[in-house]
Amino acid sequence: MTSISLDGTALASIDVDAIVIGVAPAGTGVAPAAGSEDLDRALDGRLAEALAALGATGKAGEVTKLPALGAVAARLIVAAGLGESPSAEDVRRAAGAAVRSLAGHAKAAVALPAASAEDVEAVALGALLGAYSFDSYRTGDEHKSPVEEIRLLADANAEAEAAVERARTLAASVTLVRDLVNTPPSHLCPEDLAGEAERIAGETGLAIEVLDEKALVEGGYGGIAGVGQGSVNPPRLVRLAYGHPEASKTLVLVGKGITFDSGGLSLKPSEAMDWMKSDMGGAAAVLGALAAIAKLKPKVNVVGYLAIAENMPSGTAQRPSDVLRIYGGKTVEVLNTDAEGRLVMADAIVRAGEDSPDLLVDVATLTGAQLVALGTRTTGVMSNDDDVREKVVAAAGRAGEATWGMPLPAELRKGLDSTVADIANISGDRWGGMLVAGTFLKEFVPDGVKWAHLDIAGPAFNKGEPYGYTPKGGTGAAARTLVQIAEDLAAGVL
Repeated sequence: MTSISLDGTALASIDVDAIVIGVAPAGTGVAPAAGSEDLDRALDGRLAEALAALGATGKAGEVTKLPALGAVAARLIVAAGLGESPSAEDVRRAAGAAVRSLAGHAKAAVALPAASAEDVEAVALGALLGAYSFDSYRTGDEHKSPVEEIRLLADANAEAEAAVERARTLAASVTLVRDLVNTPPSHLCPEDLAGEAERIAGETGLAIEVLDEKALVEGGYGGIAGVGQGSVNPPRLVRLAYGHPEASKTLVLVGKGITFDSGGLSLKPSEAMDWMKSDMGGAAAVLGALAAIAKLKPKVNVVGYLAIAENMPSGTAQRPSDVLRIYGGKTVEVLNTDAEGRLVMADAIVRAGEDSPDLLVDVATLTGAQLVALGTRTTGVMSNDDDVREKVVAAAGRAGEATWGMPLPAELRKGLDSTVADIANISGDRWGGMLVAGTFLKEFVPDGVKWAHLDIAGPAFNKGEPYGYTPKGGTGAAARTLVQIAEDLAAGVL
């Protein structure tokens, strides 16, 4: 990962390839943000004039490049638009967009406004996330490498250093999630993902338990075993645990880990299948969050479950109309094998009750209906408790991730009635698919447990162009939200 450090060197003399500053709208031009005064003096007070001549407006997300032409030590000046009254997320995105535009430059100095520790963290995190690049399978020299070193222009006091360290931890968490989501299914089968969890556990001190296909069948995990039975790559259930000696509450996280989703015998159309390597984004988010939590050490116990399988069609695959027995005994009629995520999640959600959670949160790339309802960037949040739902949405907002609270109307449950089992895995009604899936999961939440469900089907994988600090491909969605939820529970906010 790109290195980052605080630096108090004057902006005009710092020895880097490029300098990043912030600009905001001002009349018909732009106004350089705090932190760029030294640079403006080196340009005889004409920085705003030069940027305006290049068409800079200062709007959020805009990046304008200006050659320094020897006026300062750096060769390039990059102006990142902050917009009017920028939020912490605006600053994160500005830093990310600017650094992302500097691929091929080894060193960059970032001088966005950083008056507080919170500001420092926002700038540092945005810059680190913007520097991300997934190059594991590239050959040749034509690809521009990301920025290797970032110097953050801010006072190097203890609070600022702590803020940078927190940004490093969160960025490493998101990078892990992005890397896992981007890894092709030929290199990330269920056993591989479980192995990655074992590696992270070894590095961070997390306790870990892995159930293989034999243990899943013997333990009664019919959902995970049923989904995985069609693949030559057998399923896994991973349990990770972080404990704090002063903790009084327990958070349990459950993540969907379908390493590739063909749809099974209810086969997906080919154009809907090429990005289904991302269908393990929920499990990756749980793993990334626990890796960060183990380093940040909030005063809360956190358990994470990764429900992992590969959903493939074969002579051994589950069939539409099969009945599975979920962990705990409830039966499910499988009317569509492409609604498999809710089956593996049901097993893990029931098992989570054995950890006596004060709060249970699951995260999954669960439904195409999420994209229809909320688009590609906004996570749907559902819950069995309205207050919990709103607090989870608030936590995500502070973490910098877009979410929207959604209802679970009681009347949707009737559509899941089965003539042969306790419940069917899909409804006969085509409408409200995201809410129907949430309603299905709610049936498996242990009695008395507060629960929230995050559907990240769209946000987990960016099929469009990069924006802000978000690259094309795996985004790392929900990892920061899960960390914030853990910290909120520790603080009594949630």
